[in-house]
Amino acid sequence: MHPGDLIGVLVAGGFFAFWDAFGIGANDVANSFANSVAARTITLKQACAIAVFTEFGGAVLMGAETTAAIKNSIIDVKLWKAVPEQLMFGFMCALVASSFWVILASRFGFPVSTTHSIVGAIAGVGIAKFGFSAINSAEFWKIVLSWVVSPGVAGVLATVFYLITKYTVLNAKNSLQRGLNFIPVFFMFTISLCMFFVINKAPKGIDLSKAANQTPENWTKVLLISFVGGGVAVGLYVWLFIVPYFRRLLIDEETLSWYHMFYIRCVPTQPKNENMEAWLEGHADKIKKVDEEYAAVETPGIENAEHVEGEDKPIVAEKKKKNWRVLGKYALEGRQARQQTEYLFSYLQVATAAFASFAHGSNDVANAAGPFSAMLTIYDTAAIPGKNVPVPFGLLAGMGIAIDLGLVLYGYNIMKVLGNHITYQSPSRGFNMELGASFTVIVASFLGLPVSTTHCITGATVAVGLCNGEFASINWRMVVWIIFSWVITLPITASIAGLLFAFKYGW
Repeated sequence: MHPGDLIGVLVAGGFFAFWDAFGIGANDVANSFANSVAARTITLKQACAIAVFTEFGGAVLMGAETTAAIKNSIIDVKLWKAVPEQLMFGFMCALVASSFWVILASRFGFPVSTTHSIVGAIAGVGIAKFGFSAINSAEFWKIVLSWVVSPGVAGVLATVFYLITKYTVLNAKNSLQRGLNFIPVFFMFTISLCMFFVINKAPKGIDLSKAANQTPENWTKVLLISFVGGGVAVGLYVWLFIVPYFRRLLIDEETLSWYHMFYIRCVPTQPKNENMEAWLEGHADKIKKVDEEYAAVETPGIENAEHVEGEDKPIVAEKKKKNWRVLGKYALEGRQARQQTEYLFSYLQVATAAFASFAHGSNDVANAAGPFSAMLTIYDTAAIPGKNVPVPFGLLAGMGIAIDLGLVLYGYNIMKVLGNHITYQSPSRGFNMELGASFTVIVASFLGLPVSTTHCITGATVAVGLCNGEFASINWRMVVWIIFSWVITLPITASIAGLLFAFKYGW
């Protein structure tokens, strides 16, 4: 095997790896921000601006673990020991199949799993060459099992988080005051969790990762660095600046701008907002007026678009149903207090959406980087890739950039489908949905399992939607449609990749 003979395959592999990452950004990144956009916490443009940094950070800092799983765990690469050039071509075929299907699905608004796409494509190449014996059964079924388990785990976690929030904050007589008390705790928990996994799984060149050796002493160091260095610092900042900002804005009803929160202690007393209720109504793009259990319920559907970004793109739709429940005991004051609490949670939801995006970048970058990393190894060494071959930092960074481009240029297609199309959204609900899903995804990245972020956010969304005991609060037609798109993805990409490989090398 002469390297010059494979340069064309390598270039083609890089091209389709880029497009696969682009498709990941267009399809899967919507999982992280669809709930925030649906709850009108942020606009699509704001979601893209945040994701540019969080997706890239997750890909670079934690993407190597799941990349190793994608390139080594699905098929038995040892079978290609005598013909590594065929394995290299097979990985290129897998990238062609995955990128084609994911971008096609994004075009028609199918929220497919990009993890399904690449796993199915790689399996299809192995079957085309050696039959089903090429599948690394134990690892393959572990990955498939994680797809089944992860929605349930995300749903359970999101339910627990939501019920804690509901009974400690939302149902309190003074929910706004309780929310102000809990904001530093929520931020501290989220940031500590994120920092723990980043430090423990940072790229090998970063010194902090040396503290992550699996010994009790070093685990204690990582926990302390994460909790004290990250969580407590952020929680303290929130307590000193963010909480006073909201107290003056929502309780004292001062007229403040958003940027005042960064130096609120230096801002003199501002004129009082004479009509707080009207002000809250005017911020309908950031809050939902009343949560489902306190107001007339509108069960979402897939028709009659409602705008989430000015008058530009109809992304969120709500289909009215006849299950109206109006609780008369909530008068105007209670309704206004509820609006204020939801507005408070809108800022928390931005933090969890960023966390979810970071988790997504850490897990799903492997879908594009894994096969191409294996191709680079084969090209450089003329041998099959080993399990411990490091993933180049530049490759992770490049795939992270491609993911960002996919979201910015094409991500709105999938945001039409998720969010309010599954169940009712509000900032308090979306906050817990995203926290449960991102917790599940980032733990999976920590364990090296390439789970589907689509599965996790869907499981969390359905679970929180059912928390009020209303089966009709879920748009089951949309859920079934999403599950159907998951089911057909694996055989479609397996068939495309297998046929491409067989066209050159035969069965």
